[in-house]
Amino acid sequence: MKINLKSGIDKLLFGMKQNDVTAVLGKPDKNYKDEDDNVIFVYNAHKIRLTFYEEEDLKLGYLVASSNDLEVFGFKLIGRKIADVKKDFAAKGITKYNQETFDTFENYFNEDNWFILQTEFDEVVKFEIGAIINNKDEFDWKFPVKK
Repeated sequence: MKINLKSGIDKLLFGMKQNDVTAVLGKPDKNYKDEDDNVIFVYNAHKIRLTFYEEEDLKLGYLVASSNDLEVFGFKLIGRKIADVKKDFAAKGITKYNQETFDTFENYFNEDNWFILQTEFDEVVKFEIGAIINNKDEFDWKFPVKK
């Protein structure tokens, strides 16, 4: 599954509606609402969780994935040492991270591309990516709106 920074993962693009996603991935294994009334789809086989923002007309705005097939710029993420992954990103000009620690987990947040690399025991275990907010303070949706 190819990560498209600022756009989504594989054929999943920020701004898609639930029916657009089910047309691509089929029916989710789980479908529920979170505490903010956002709709969450879970696909076990793809190891991915999708969030459709309630306040944004239920558009896809956030993805959390942990599949071993995840790749960006041709390199894999999951199961690799964070130092090696950061080196690969640095070669593409991505070098700034805010780092937070929670118990045995560490999060490396890159604000420019709105993604988080989550590690445990120095290895990347999860990748999160959100829709970008533009300079007008609005979401920069990537999925074309149907007229």
